[in-house]
Amino acid sequence: MALERHYGLAHGASLVLLALTATLFLFLAALYALKLRSHFGRVMEEWHHPVRRSFFPAIAIGLLLIATGTVPHRPDVALPLWAVGAALQLAFTLLILRAWIDRTHTVAQLNPGWFIPAVGNIVVPLAGAPLGFFEISFFFFATGLLFWLILVTLVFNRLVFHDPLPERLLPTLVILVAPPAVGFLAWLRLSGEPDLFAHLLLDLALFFALLVATLARRLLAVPFGLPAWAWSFPLAAFTAACLHYAAHHGGGFFAGLGTGAYLVLCGVMIALTVRTLLWVREGGPCRPES
Repeated sequence: MALERHYGLAHGASLVLLALTATLFLFLAALYALKLRSHFGRVMEEWHHPVRRSFFPAIAIGLLLIATGTVPHRPDVALPLWAVGAALQLAFTLLILRAWIDRTHTVAQLNPGWFIPAVGNIVVPLAGAPLGFFEISFFFFATGLLFWLILVTLVFNRLVFHDPLPERLLPTLVILVAPPAVGFLAWLRLSGEPDLFAHLLLDLALFFALLVATLARRLLAVPFGLPAWAWSFPLAAFTAACLHYAAHHGGGFFAGLGTGAYLVLCGVMIALTVRTLLWVREGGPCRPES
């Protein structure tokens, strides 16, 4: 949608992608509901797992992103999606932070996936602010920003001074790009214009994108698994951030960067989709994790 707005294109393609996204979300939600009903004990094992627990808020974030894409076209539909997503996000944040406090964890369990529960709060203003819920949106933004600063420090401490990440989790390093990129978009919705603070967030996103680019060869060499999908959302957020900034400043460097990032994103999404389908056909979901 950001690319269409920047180049003055019709919103047909983004609407099709939004519909596909919503359909896929419903399909996956139905599958997980069946898993919850048939294998409740396994779901509880995942919830109590120190690494997998952090991915539960992806359910709330998915709802919030669908609401964000729906707001310009059907705010009446976006409102309940946003309300449920925001409530789930707050619940997951509190429950997971409590678990972090109540239980003993090791540095080896820390990885960029830990950003999802707390920093995911930054996604809430993307739809919340346009829907008129400014105070609630600012509450989530402040919470997410605080825990981003805390967790990025902890993650870098783990990366620099402790054992390297397990190979299969290396793609989660791309998640480092997401918090400042989404933070820029959220602040733009809250403030209405790309001020100095917004520029700071965008430049931090650019720095982390450059850092990931230096690691790309190593990350792409990792055998395929579900963590590879960590490429998708951060790259999409970075693309949208660049194009939104360019829209406010009449093009320039970030317009070209955003267009280039969009082309890379298209290639990444195609590759991830194809690899996932092959992985499923080969029985990947049924193999025990090493």
